[in-house]
Amino acid sequence: MTLLKFAPALFVFLWASGFIGARYAMPWAEPFSFLALRFFIAMLLLGAIASMAGRTLRWKPVAIVHSMIAGLLLHGIYLGGVFWAIDHGMSAGLSALLVGLHPLITALGAGKLLGETVSLRHWIGLFVGLLGVVMVMSPDFANFADSVTWPTLAATIVSVLGLSGGSLWQKRFVRQGDLLTGTFFQYGGGFILTFFLAAVFENQTYTLTGELVFAMTWLVFVLSLGAILLLMRLIREGQASRVASLFYLVPAMTALQAWVLFGETLSMVQISGMVVAAMGVALALRNVSSAPRESA
Repeated sequence: MTLLKFAPALFVFLWASGFIGARYAMPWAEPFSFLALRFFIAMLLLGAIASMAGRTLRWKPVAIVHSMIAGLLLHGIYLGGVFWAIDHGMSAGLSALLVGLHPLITALGAGKLLGETVSLRHWIGLFVGLLGVVMVMSPDFANFADSVTWPTLAATIVSVLGLSGGSLWQKRFVRQGDLLTGTFFQYGGGFILTFFLAAVFENQTYTLTGELVFAMTWLVFVLSLGAILLLMRLIREGQASRVASLFYLVPAMTALQAWVLFGETLSMVQISGMVVAAMGVALALRNVSSAPRESA
């Protein structure tokens, strides 16, 4: 219970750092090759952790398939699209802005596919949160024409659909079972897709630098293990539409991290947008404990 109390804030902080990690990594590695290696390392670590914890990786085939499909969507398509877009010139800020569509898409899908009740207050909170995200990312609009092309825009939109689809698939088909084992097979799905894309479209080359090593280490341990396990726990314990609303706080946290790490400026409009985004999320999550739970 204590973990779940602080899990949303910790998740937002960790997830936002993924965009910063991509910024460090992409000059030194091709996106799909980098992700395939990241997922493979994460699988090895999760397998070792599961073994030391006495967990078994022997699951029913149908459970393995569902976890791998969720991973293909969450890791392969979502991260593959984001990393490819950033590698081809889209700023991390604009990528985060487009990912801000995830809560709306997930809320639509949760109502139709999971039978979740999305209240009017929740919808209002989602739109207020989106307004806050737009305000936070407003400085990037001046570079929109230079950093966005039709291919990078399409890749980012596909990535958002993958993130929403993976969250819904996870909630619908992978409700039970050990989280370590399920996440292991998730990365299997992400690895298969990114390895295939790297083999077809890339040269699988890396330039070994301190930034690349730091980015790989951070993204494997902090994102692939920490943030993803938190997300899986949050999805399992709560409604998919409500968990998705947390993503409205990610661009604000990304902007704060860029301010600290890269000295980027924060305007009053951005700071106000952070407040608005937080208000929207608070409205969407209000009385979450009294929300009806889905039947198992």
